[in-house]
Amino acid sequence: MSPSHKPLVVVGSVNADLVLPIERLPKPGETLAAASIETVPGGKGANQAAAAARAGYPTFFVGQFGKDDPNAALLRGALRGCGVDLAHSADIAGPCGTALILLQAGGENSIIIVGGANQAAWNLSDGVKQLIAGAGAVLLQREIPEPVNVEVAQLAKAANVPVFLDAGGVEGPIAPELLSCLAVLSPNETELNRLTGMPTDTEEQIQSAAEALMAKGVKAVLVKLGGDGSLLLPGHGEAPIRQKAIRAPEVVDTTGAGDCFTATYAVAVLEGKPAPAALQFASAAASICVQRRGAMPSLPARAEVEELLAKQ
Repeated sequence: MSPSHKPLVVVGSVNADLVLPIERLPKPGETLAAASIETVPGGKGANQAAAAARAGYPTFFVGQFGKDDPNAALLRGALRGCGVDLAHSADIAGPCGTALILLQAGGENSIIIVGGANQAAWNLSDGVKQLIAGAGAVLLQREIPEPVNVEVAQLAKAANVPVFLDAGGVEGPIAPELLSCLAVLSPNETELNRLTGMPTDTEEQIQSAAEALMAKGVKAVLVKLGGDGSLLLPGHGEAPIRQKAIRAPEVVDTTGAGDCFTATYAVAVLEGKPAPAALQFASAAASICVQRRGAMPSLPARAEVEELLAKQ
């Protein structure tokens, strides 16, 4: 990677994921046995920072670790091990964020989150503000307080830095002052339905719902469609771009796949790839991700993505 590339700055959440593999979800009043319990690094912000860094791009993570939590060392170590720069992350009193992930047979998951340090008060330092102003792009999600995302996005917009928002996280509406700052908003079809109140059962409906978000000031919308690929509405009067998924031979765990897709798409855009190639790059990364267990541990290295692309 050329040192002339301005870094990707990811502002968001970091969690200790408690993963329980189960055959199916329990019914009300029912007790099921899990095969094991494992603590692995995760959180949408941390996953996206790790995915970008593993893809070979210079990446900073701005997040909050609970200094009273023994998992903080595990989480920091995992991010650094992926090549993420943590110089602008903070240690605050209390526990880290935690996610309980019920991993079902076939790779689907159900997640319960305890916000911890992610949802505590934030104070963006002068160093963080300078980092944002000098970034190639800023990547946000919705597992930290909305006012923090708004402040970061407004700082970035004022410095002409593009802002990507992954719609995953809290379910409420996105603040209008945040929408108007976004270069790219990336929901899945379920999130798109919740954000717009519009049906998203067909591709035509998905496109109409995405256009409704663009009418509120979003420059482009990238809809993640899981095994059906993705749909990009690039704006500027350009036609939508439909990307088919690169199918995985076996789906082991979908945790983190959406984070991987959004982050690697942002990396590809920052590297100057045209939109179809950027979508293909992100699809390859996500295809590798779902074949492994765990959010951050499943993220592919750059060489793996390029090897898979070479086979397409």
